[in-house]
Amino acid sequence: MKGIYFVNNRICINELSKEESIALQEQSIRNFMKEHNIQNTKLNPYQINEYYTVPHALLYDLKKHQHSFDCLIHYSLQAMEDFIYTYPAKWLILKSFFKEVIIVEKQNDLTIQKVI
Repeated sequence: MKGIYFVNNRICINELSKEESIALQEQSIRNFMKEHNIQNTKLNPYQINEYYTVPHALLYDLKKHQHSFDCLIHYSLQAMEDFIYTYPAKWLILKSFFKEVIIVEKQNDLTIQKVI
């Protein structure tokens, strides 16, 4: 499977600092990807990180490449909710490039929710 992941670098999760929140999101997603044999796809060779931090940039790159992927992975609804509620039409377009959107939340154990 080929996937792309998103990390929100502007939020604080569970009262963690921004740096700790970024690390939590990134590590949880990477563990999930490893456990489920999902290969990360990097669309933009000039991108600094292996993940996206700006949904608009992800949408731009997806439109440019015009490929569909197996999954978009992000840590929690909180990580993507600002974009979803502010730009609902763009969210629908963004989702259309993926077979599924996977939300990975770290609780007592790894909980997976699939959003179609």
